Amino acid sequence: MSRFSRMLTATLLLMLPSLSFASTWNIDAAHSSVGFKVRHLMVSNVKGVFGKVAGVINIDDQDVTRSHASVTIDTTSVDTGVPKRDTHLRSAEFLDVAKFPTMTFVSTSVARDGEGRLKVTGDLTLHGVTRSVVLNVEGPSQVAKDPMGNLRRGASAETKINRKDYGLNWNKAMETGGVLVGDDVNISIEIEVIKAGK
Repeated sequence: MSRFSRMLTATLLLMLPSLSFASTWNIDAAHSSVGFKVRHLMVSNVKGVFGKVAGVINIDDQDVTRSHASVTIDTTSVDTGVPKRDTHLRSAEFLDVAKFPTMTFVSTSVARDGEGRLKVTGDLTLHGVTRSVVLNVEGPSQVAKDPMGNLRRGASAETKINRKDYGLNWNKAMETGGVLVGDDVNISIEIEVIKAGK
């Protein structure tokens, strides 16, 4: 074996640990959603969901901190159960879905946070603004096989953002004091993924 061949073989062997344990998983939109909760009149919470979610999760089971997520959420799919309110949320006063039809999350780092838990830091782009957020993640779960032979996993995540950080400033002062809509938005995520290529 030539010196060059030995060097090439050694290089490939060094690369194997970082390549062999990563697997690609596609988000199953039918079993995934992004929910949110925000204060209304400072006395109760209004809940809603974005029902259309897509993306790819690369999971490294040897070292989960080398995993990566890229997620796209269709802002037109916002649903609070009240059509008039949903129309307002889609308007230029809030999400402005005609101009910003999607929001995205792309992870930048993953850290362990105890048994079965992770802290996933990433860039959230919403309403044309990108800011770093941290997701508190439970999972990923163990692998399960569905009746059609697909391999599946799941994860849940939570975070909180201030909507004004993303230019979502609309509000209305109330005669009794306070405002119509709170600034803090609690986000809860349920993701189910299917292994690419089975």
